[in-house]
Amino acid sequence: MLLVTVALLIFGFWQGIVDMLTTWSNKEEYGYAYFLPLISAYLVWQRRSSLFEAGLQTSWFGVLIILGGAFFFIVGMIATTFTLVQYSLIITVIGIIYANIGKKAFSIIVGPLFLLFFIVPLPPFIYNSLSGNLQLLSSELGVEVIRWFGISVFLEGNVIDLGNYKLQVVEACNGLRYLFPLVSLAFLAAYLYRVEFWKRTVVFLSSIPITVLMNSFRIGVIGVLVENWGQKQADGFLHYFEGWVIFIACLVILLIEMYLLAKIGSTERRLKDVFGLEIPNPLQQNLYLRLSTVTSVHYAILASVSLITVSSLYVNNQQQIQPNRHDFSRFPLQIANWYGSEDMLEEKYLKSLKLDDYIIGDYTNNFGSLVNFYTAYYATQQAGSAAHSPRSCIPGGGWQIDEVKEIDIPDLFVNGEPLKVNRLVIIRGDSKKLVYYWFQQRGRVITNEWLVKWYLFKDGLIKQRTDGALVRLTTNINDGEEWEDGDKRLIDFAGEVVPLLDDYVPN
Repeated sequence: MLLVTVALLIFGFWQGIVDMLTTWSNKEEYGYAYFLPLISAYLVWQRRSSLFEAGLQTSWFGVLIILGGAFFFIVGMIATTFTLVQYSLIITVIGIIYANIGKKAFSIIVGPLFLLFFIVPLPPFIYNSLSGNLQLLSSELGVEVIRWFGISVFLEGNVIDLGNYKLQVVEACNGLRYLFPLVSLAFLAAYLYRVEFWKRTVVFLSSIPITVLMNSFRIGVIGVLVENWGQKQADGFLHYFEGWVIFIACLVILLIEMYLLAKIGSTERRLKDVFGLEIPNPLQQNLYLRLSTVTSVHYAILASVSLITVSSLYVNNQQQIQPNRHDFSRFPLQIANWYGSEDMLEEKYLKSLKLDDYIIGDYTNNFGSLVNFYTAYYATQQAGSAAHSPRSCIPGGGWQIDEVKEIDIPDLFVNGEPLKVNRLVIIRGDSKKLVYYWFQQRGRVITNEWLVKWYLFKDGLIKQRTDGALVRLTTNINDGEEWEDGDKRLIDFAGEVVPLLDDYVPN
């Protein structure tokens, strides 16, 4: 019965599992995640003697946890958010264990099980927002380190100008390759740290500033080395070796912190007495194997997991309404005084975006002003196939998002509602661009990525529709121009192009 439950679980969550493993493989920040399930399993096995002593009993509360996981699974699938699907997988696994062993036994292994939450990748737009902010912060603190050595340096965005050399703090230097594994290890260390709860909390939370400060220190040291011994100090083996040294240094600082915290309090203790793997008690003598009786709880576990599997099949095979529309191949290349030249996306981007139709091209007017126009249309948006937020994609091209705000476009309406757009100021080195984007979906103009997910869930259930589009306008800010000049260009072009979209993006 347990094997059938596990098989149904894997089948139901298969898409989320594949997406998670793909992220682990493609992003070095998550390379540590392969080991966490093994560590969690070992810590559970280590406490097997305590589990025997506690005794195992079924629990209906575990079934409620599974149903909670099922709810998040359905929301995640319909709202096209694999992160929710993956968290629901962890919740469901925890619920199955709780339902099978009961509260007393579960309390013995709750720490190792909660370690599994650290294997779930962050949603792309949260990841990229965090990455961009950490790049900026690390750049600023790194420049301060360089100045400690009496070196004159200038910072523009993420570019550190040393005069003879310019260093760009790229996405790989944002510190997340340290932060994610160190936070996971800090949680594990706090769990194994047998001291007061507040000390364990301090150890866990301190991993964040330790990572940020040490990564900034590394950037500063690279700047000092480049200033004295040339550009090669920032490349190749030495660059990666410095990264490993800094990560080990973060772990050492964490251990020193734990050593000092152990000294605080009425009873001074040595670190080795309060931290480390406990030697498990030997199993009792004369133990014998007894098969558990199948109870109504076990049937409820199977039924709950079956609900997840059936929901997965329903969402994947749901026949959604796809309204009539024109293909973008018919979109005009002359719009008022704007003249366009159509472009094509490379195959590798099309595989990633999984869109159904799109248009991308540059439009210029009689004054030589240029606007890049891109609209991606999705006939259905299920998990793994949904409009990608520019806030997720732009940093991947090496651009830094310097400012984000929502603005209204005057006297411009979509389906009777005023047009609101996200206005992004992006910078890469000396290049500057202004970006407007919005999600135009089923008669709504949406600027919030979370609201997009909510309406996908709502309309998928009520209207059997999840079609929609992302619309993005981009213009360069040339030498001698102000940001307001870019605003005028984009507003003028939007005024001409938005009324045409109704035939291509159905309301």
